[in-house]
Amino acid sequence: MEPIISIKGLGKTYAGGFTALQNIDLEIQRGEIFALLGPNGAGKTTLISIVCGIVNPSQGNVTVSGFDIQRDYRSARRAIGLVPQEISTDSFESVWGAVKFSRGLFGKPPNPAYLEKILRQLSLWEKKDNKIITLSGGMKRRLMIAKALSHEPSVLFLDEPTAGVDVELRQDMWEMVRGLRDSGVTVILTTHYIEEAEEMADRVGVINRGELVLVEDKKNLMQKMGEKELSLQLPEPLQKIPDSLADLPLRLNGDGSQLIYRFDIKSENTGIAEFLRRLNSANIEFRDLHTRESSLEEIFVNLVHGARREHEKQLSGETQE
Repeated sequence: MEPIISIKGLGKTYAGGFTALQNIDLEIQRGEIFALLGPNGAGKTTLISIVCGIVNPSQGNVTVSGFDIQRDYRSARRAIGLVPQEISTDSFESVWGAVKFSRGLFGKPPNPAYLEKILRQLSLWEKKDNKIITLSGGMKRRLMIAKALSHEPSVLFLDEPTAGVDVELRQDMWEMVRGLRDSGVTVILTTHYIEEAEEMADRVGVINRGELVLVEDKKNLMQKMGEKELSLQLPEPLQKIPDSLADLPLRLNGDGSQLIYRFDIKSENTGIAEFLRRLNSANIEFRDLHTRESSLEEIFVNLVHGARREHEKQLSGETQE
């Protein structure tokens, strides 16, 4: 099946010489939720801005629904709904007037029933006649989403969509996103709430210093790169790890009441059996145990730090040469 978004060899270097993106290759499938993760300044917003036709690329090609974003800008843009990070609205327009105007910008015929549905889903219907200037920050954020959805796009970009939105409304918004995905809308999001990406995304892309570090199915990523911890609850706290166990990947929690063994879930031999045998030989008893997998946030931090170390190593090599 042809991807709904195809990005090939994409790069962006600004006039001052700063390279924001380099050699990005990415395909996004129709009807998936794709989470783009990366630290501030990594290139997430630049990538979204290029796909949406706001920023011109220095090199490479991008198509959306089969339309080239430069040769067929209008057709490509009509397929896209964009919720930017910055809230930008006409403060003295009404909520209803704003979403109605946004729909008309894309040449769509009036559809009051559809606009009402969107506003109700975003808990804005009761505010439809209010001027935007009277809305709270969270309501303005939800209005931005309503405007992006007003012309019924097949692709929705959410750039930090839940910033400033309270927890309850955030859950309502994600419920709506799930519904959009189920109806066939492709959702691409950037977020600092990594637990949301872990809960929502079908696939995850990690970008750092303008390079796409990896793209992976979320479940596969956690299986391939995650680690597990075996945590043993001790009947009596330990002051330190015994010397006889010092060569093992062990640590004590703060008060010494838990002994934690970390192992690689990719390995055929986790070493747990040997660990428990040696624990018994050291006369260390435990009264309970449980396992915990690494979170997506831990994996993300490790990936970014690894990429940074590799970048610094390359710079060091260039300097020595």
